[in-house]
Amino acid sequence: MTTYDIALIGFGGVNRTLAELVATRGDTLRSELGFGLRVVAITDLRLGSLVQPEGIDLGFALNLDGGSETFAAHGGSADTNNASVIRDCTADIICEATFTNPDDGEPAVSHVRWALESGKSVCTTNKGPVALRGAELKALAEQNGVHFEFEGAVMSGTPVIRLAKKMFAGLKLNGFEGILNGTSNYVLGRMESGLDFEEAISEAQERGYAEANPAADIEGYDVQLKVLILANELLDAGIELKDVQREGISTVTPENIQRATREGRRWKLVGSARRNPDGSVTAGVSPVALPLGHGLAGVSGATNAVSFDTDLLGPVTVSGPGAGRVETAYALLSDIIAMHAARTEVAANV
Repeated sequence: MTTYDIALIGFGGVNRTLAELVATRGDTLRSELGFGLRVVAITDLRLGSLVQPEGIDLGFALNLDGGSETFAAHGGSADTNNASVIRDCTADIICEATFTNPDDGEPAVSHVRWALESGKSVCTTNKGPVALRGAELKALAEQNGVHFEFEGAVMSGTPVIRLAKKMFAGLKLNGFEGILNGTSNYVLGRMESGLDFEEAISEAQERGYAEANPAADIEGYDVQLKVLILANELLDAGIELKDVQREGISTVTPENIQRATREGRRWKLVGSARRNPDGSVTAGVSPVALPLGHGLAGVSGATNAVSFDTDLLGPVTVSGPGAGRVETAYALLSDIIAMHAARTEVAANV
């Protein structure tokens, strides 16, 4: 039975949870999925890097003291050494889950490029590489005969990209609109309950829904990247980030919320894209006061949803968790499952 060697680039919540799944459910996954997973490399800003071609003891790695202890005391290095680990380790698949600058997609773009150039497949939860360098990286993967998968970049573990590509065969997608950020959705919901903007943000931060600097969520940058990914992947839009108009929710006042409530409407931060008659695609993100009967008006909290406008079925809505370490770790696993299925199909046709 096939065993895929994987390298975990970044050992925060997502890749750590993937390691936990491999450690605790490896035999079950092998039986159910028809392949095994073995972690042969881990890099982390705090812990450094560890490479063991025979397989890392995940019990040890998961229990490593996060204080002053690093991998250096266990045959590894105190430095991440991401470039050399990615290029030179024996992994078949690089699982990339690091923090990324949304302006240029780094360092994740480089991580993905190094892996693909080295003949390794990649699954990533990062929006930056897909949104900003997606076409380039997909071409590089094809050139080197490997896979570049990124289901978790848009709706965490909810397989919106793969579902739309495979399950909507025979349908024409005219566009989509969605709730793609749980933080902004939570803030708007709390404002509807009577809090002002700053109070709602503070509460979101206290509950762990918002970062210390919530601008990426509140001002729509996060959704802007996700809209760009969906537009290019599902509508073949061929657009860039500058083509996706952006407006966040900081302009929505309590008075706006109250007026919408009286009128039977609810404010949501909506990301959307639509194909125009000339074939071009218009995309953007902005706060919208939706009628309560609208399919997205009832989406609350961290739940995300996308409503696709199809020619034969009309609107088709997909909803599910848009955040969470377990959900996002599953997205990486689903990417590996997709890679295995593609490999199996190729082998069957040889």
